[in-house]
Amino acid sequence: MYEPIRTKSVHSMAEPTPDFPHRSREEELDIRLAGHLTALLTVTDELRTLTPDTTLDDAAQRLAEQATRLRDGRAPLRAAPTTAATDPARIAALHQRAHTLAGWALVVATSRDDTAATTLAAERMRSHATALGLAA
Repeated sequence: MYEPIRTKSVHSMAEPTPDFPHRSREEELDIRLAGHLTALLTVTDELRTLTPDTTLDDAAQRLAEQATRLRDGRAPLRAAPTTAATDPARIAALHQRAHTLAGWALVVATSRDDTAATTLAAERMRSHATALGLAA
């Protein structure tokens, strides 16, 4: 009924090439954690511009230090914060975003057993939850 295939399929798997570099799980977690902390740093810088606060200054410095440590001494790029009006809804949205980013950083830091990053992420999460009225 059907004629058997006589030629090799063009859809066959390629030969495996072990030449390309692989990252370990730890390296992947470092990259992910550095990304979350850098994103949190960006939101923190934005909040610092809109609501000047010494605790945010300290948090930004600590976030930059942790991101630098995870990136093998390379400092994270920092965007210049916008100078928008201090709309309460915008500030609340930034606190919500920072709370979410701190949560993601906390999950990754916990999974890689990074005590310093875990502590920092938990503090930032608590701080933003308090600013949103989610925690006492």
